[in-house]
Amino acid sequence: MRTTISVSSGFLHKLSLRQIFLAGGILSSLLYVAMNIFAAMQYPGYNFATFTVSELSAIGAPSRSFWTGWAFVYTFLIIAFGWAILKSAAQNRAVRVTGALILFYGALGIGWHFAPMHQREVLAAGGGTLSDTMHLVLSFVTVLLMLAAMGFGAAAFGETFRFYSITSLVMILIFGILTGLEAPHVESNQPTPLIGVWERINIGIFLLWVAILAAVLLGRKE
Repeated sequence: MRTTISVSSGFLHKLSLRQIFLAGGILSSLLYVAMNIFAAMQYPGYNFATFTVSELSAIGAPSRSFWTGWAFVYTFLIIAFGWAILKSAAQNRAVRVTGALILFYGALGIGWHFAPMHQREVLAAGGGTLSDTMHLVLSFVTVLLMLAAMGFGAAAFGETFRFYSITSLVMILIFGILTGLEAPHVESNQPTPLIGVWERINIGIFLLWVAILAAVLLGRKE
């Protein structure tokens, strides 16, 4: 037992803070997936296909407290990941910009706690407030930061990662359009049969990209 603890402690000691925070990029993606699953379990009647992710943290949603609590952890992991990317950049401008964009994306996550949306029934009854407007603004800015980070990330590494990043960007644009076509029906409480599917595919593409970016950077030497 002592030998095992000693080896584990020695291994952790050899890891730099940069490497730990880069690994946090992978952990952040896994955490976000887990948050979706466990938050939905606390929301009776929630449907992954027909409901958006934002509705898990909507004002009055039974899953709101769970989501917002773990969202702080996700935000910390992403901010730390962005910092680690900056520390990995050296003289590579594209990597520096990618890190700065992800850092900003993470910091913007703090704003979500102050701009939740209302539930569909409330919006349809005209109960929307400034919080809902700010939620839409944050959504728009967040998507722009995601796309920009992936764009600069595509230019930062070799051809394989560039091709993967560009393919991911195209897929996000396609499924983003599909999400956008159903989005207006949320406010009017009309059926949105696949909005949750399209949105989660988009989010999943970005989460996977973050995890792979972290793996690529972890594979590089200091």
